[in-house]
Amino acid sequence: MGELSRKVGRRIKEIREGLKIKQYELAEKLEMEPSNLTRIESGYQMPKEENLEKIAGFLGVRVRDLFDFNEKYSKEELIGKITHLLNNSETDELEYIYKLISGFKKIL
Repeated sequence: MGELSRKVGRRIKEIREGLKIKQYELAEKLEMEPSNLTRIESGYQMPKEENLEKIAGFLGVRVRDLFDFNEKYSKEELIGKITHLLNNSETDELEYIYKLISGFKKIL
């Protein structure tokens, strides 16, 4: 499958694990074979529309929340991404970023 099915599957797994629900428990509630849920969470199978609604319902979220792909990064990943951006910035951009961060830190 494509990138969308991988992202949806990853998001379902993320929400399920956040709720401390085991994969087999969710599969049982959905009246689905655990192997099918594994395929969905792995991104090999896109859930059907009615299954998206059931999954969202059992997880206590809206269907659209299953498509909220705001990725979360570890501290190390964020530092790496920020460092990369800073290394590719001009001096005037770096001055602006420095002022922005300094001002932000003061209000915290």
